[in-house]
Amino acid sequence: MGRIRKRTESESPPEKTVWRIGKYIRLSRDDGNDVSESVIHQDQILEDEIPRFFEVGAYEVVDTYIDDGTSGTTDLERRDFQRMVGDLERGRINCVMVKNLSRAFRNSANQGRFLEELIPLYNTRFISLYHPRIDTFLDPEVVHSLEVSITGFMNEQYAYKTSVDVRRTFRYKREKGEFIGAFAPYGYAKDPEDKNALVIDGEAAQVVRDIYTWFVSGGMSKAAIARRLNACGIPNPTAYKRGKGLLYANPHAAGSGGLWNPSTIARMLQDPVYAGIMRQGRQRVVSYKVHRRVSVPEREWVLVEDAVPAIVSQELFQASQALHARDVRTPPGKQEVYLFSGFLRCADCKRSMTRRSAKGHVYYACRTDRDGPGARCTRHSIRQDVLEGAVLAAVQRQLALSPALPEIVEEVRRTPAISAGTHRLDALLAQRMAELEKTAELLGGLYLDWKKGDLTRDQYRRMKAKLEEESERLQRSAEQLQQERDTVLGEEAGDQYLAAFLRDGGIRTLSRGLLAALVDAVYVHEDGSIDLAFSFADPQRRALDGREHVPADCGVTE
Repeated sequence: MGRIRKRTESESPPEKTVWRIGKYIRLSRDDGNDVSESVIHQDQILEDEIPRFFEVGAYEVVDTYIDDGTSGTTDLERRDFQRMVGDLERGRINCVMVKNLSRAFRNSANQGRFLEELIPLYNTRFISLYHPRIDTFLDPEVVHSLEVSITGFMNEQYAYKTSVDVRRTFRYKREKGEFIGAFAPYGYAKDPEDKNALVIDGEAAQVVRDIYTWFVSGGMSKAAIARRLNACGIPNPTAYKRGKGLLYANPHAAGSGGLWNPSTIARMLQDPVYAGIMRQGRQRVVSYKVHRRVSVPEREWVLVEDAVPAIVSQELFQASQALHARDVRTPPGKQEVYLFSGFLRCADCKRSMTRRSAKGHVYYACRTDRDGPGARCTRHSIRQDVLEGAVLAAVQRQLALSPALPEIVEEVRRTPAISAGTHRLDALLAQRMAELEKTAELLGGLYLDWKKGDLTRDQYRRMKAKLEEESERLQRSAEQLQQERDTVLGEEAGDQYLAAFLRDGGIRTLSRGLLAALVDAVYVHEDGSIDLAFSFADPQRRALDGREHVPADCGVTE
């Protein structure tokens, strides 16, 4: 018979365990407004049940971990779950309490790893209040029971079916042209009466129109457009949405300080939503367990025409896409792109032409011939002024021969004005002037505070320097806005990008907007003659489609 060892009086009793409790609460988007699963309700249940599991003085609630609006199918995306695991590993807590297993897990693999590996590894107690009831301190083997395993499997199946239903609903909404994003694209706002419909945001939409007009008609580069908007003090899309009170975050705009950049301009110039075409489904999550987003092939995107009110015309949008497709660059120190950038081709080798200057003139030449000895093409060269005259003459001739010209001109004249009005600029200018006045008042008060001894000399100097810098910035912005306003007032009412070239049924000058609308390519031959390949958008296409050869003399005086 074994010996029973008795504790002597000198030996102290075993140390009593103090349970350091961490309450875990999760609310999924799928729970919606379910009061029974709300954060407050879960927390109240846990608080009520704690005294039934622990003796008085044998526990303390260390922390409450809440993941609100997150899925339980993955541990990695639950920030507070990860924080709880970290506290468990560091020994800050040694007991985890949840309402039920579905609050903690919707993934049976993660459930098994947590209960069967992590809990025993760190000598932690896990309590689940509702069916199946779990207390790993009183019954460590319960985590291996068939009931717990089946519950984990059922929870995972619920998440899977919910994911399938949500994807099916989203697909249906996309195909109907309903907007399912969290935030409306810049230039639009969600319809207050229908969260799946978009309405035009007048203030931002005018900025969008300006961007398209400057790019197509003004020949401005994307970088120049960004500089122009920044000079006027117009906030970028992220700053604009936040200024409207939206909790919007964009990783592309992190650290931008509310300033525009060329990449933002590029994305806007290629987004068909501004022409009324809803484009959705470009990304998807890998699965209901793996929430990483991946790109979807373009053939699987969902595009619905006339799904939203258009901010720019189809013609203007298509002209923008045509210019995007060309290999262009901005001249050093200039804002506008070269007139013929991306349009000129050698008639023989079909390579693009390069631009160079000599003896006060600008020439375009075949780049293959300039590659040096052994080049695969012969010399093709044309002077820029000769080229402009020839192209202008060819376009004028094509339009003059078109029986539909009066109809085209009349249609353009009926098109609403696309240039910006002065109301938005007046409002921005008034805002800048008010900010300038406020800054001046702060500067005056700063001096008085220093004289009264409320500020030290160093504090006064630092604050004065910051306010003066801000005043200079506001002054520059106000001057730029005034220039923009003067420019807008000088434009003719009702003049859109093509109307400027079709006044009175004729074209008097060339621009990149005109070339994008009417010309696909200009081919230069060795003898200096050119071929124009016309590419007209409807309704011009039926009347003007074709190609014209212009001889070397082309009626242009050198």
